[in-house]
Amino acid sequence: MAFNQCHFLVKLAILVSLVHFSIAARQLEKPSQDQENLAFEYHNGPLLSGKISINLIWYGKFKASERAIISDFISSLSSSPSSANPTTNQPSVSTWWKATEKYYHLIKSKKSSPLILSMGTQILDEKYSLGKSLTDKHIKQLAAEGDQKNAINVVLTASDVAVEGFCYSRCGTHGSSLSSKVTPAKGKIYKFAYIWVGNSVTQCPGQCAWPFHQPIYGPQDQPLVSPNGNVGLDGMVINLASLLAGTVTNPFGNGYYQGPTNAPLEAASACTGIYGNGAYPGYAGNLLLDPTTGASYNAHGTNARKYLLPALIDPSTSACSTLV
Repeated sequence: MAFNQCHFLVKLAILVSLVHFSIAARQLEKPSQDQENLAFEYHNGPLLSGKISINLIWYGKFKASERAIISDFISSLSSSPSSANPTTNQPSVSTWWKATEKYYHLIKSKKSSPLILSMGTQILDEKYSLGKSLTDKHIKQLAAEGDQKNAINVVLTASDVAVEGFCYSRCGTHGSSLSSKVTPAKGKIYKFAYIWVGNSVTQCPGQCAWPFHQPIYGPQDQPLVSPNGNVGLDGMVINLASLLAGTVTNPFGNGYYQGPTNAPLEAASACTGIYGNGAYPGYAGNLLLDPTTGASYNAHGTNARKYLLPALIDPSTSACSTLV
């Protein structure tokens, strides 16, 4: 989940309270040996279920073409594999996301509704309403601008926005917060899930956009070509994908995770740095290659998009599973 410049290992304490639970993004190196030997377990808490809208809050300046990379990824989660890539049997974003269903099947007795994700609204804050230096409190404030009922609100910060802990300990977070709105039927407040991901291209691409940029430590091999021609945004997709998987399977800190509660590894962060078969520290694995652009990827999306997505841990075997 979290990594720092010295070890890329989990260092952040996770604050669990009635109003906030936060988990940092992927590491760049494998978890420690002690964590590798731990089983991936369910801790009896709720998973997100039912119809969930993903709302995007764009903070700072993003080109329309950059916003399309993310919005097409979100749309690809629920599209059929044939619509993503109708001419081949190669893997799709929706195939990758379908792997999260295993988490629900293992707790079928709890009678949770199937999870159905859809694109929600998009909010543009191009004038930096809270400035260019944000704290966690600011992130929650921005996340609250989206619809809060049956939603995941995703805050995406531009490359010139500094966020507390960004680069030094995390590439993004997911968590939950009490809604500022009241449900009309019951008159009660409720929790909503949120995610934050930053564009690292000018601040720390070696930490948050690997393997599309050389890492700040370790083997300095030639970085991979990003599938959408944008190192910052393709890096954001990797982190967003990891955090989405963590959000639905461990939304409130008592769902699926591995290791201690103050440094848990989740569905994707338990498989840090693994994207294809044969991956090892510093090597992303055997990936698909675009013959025209030379870009590396492992999933097809809508609108002829290609993406690189992290491996997800199989909850029944505690082993990492890749698309290719």
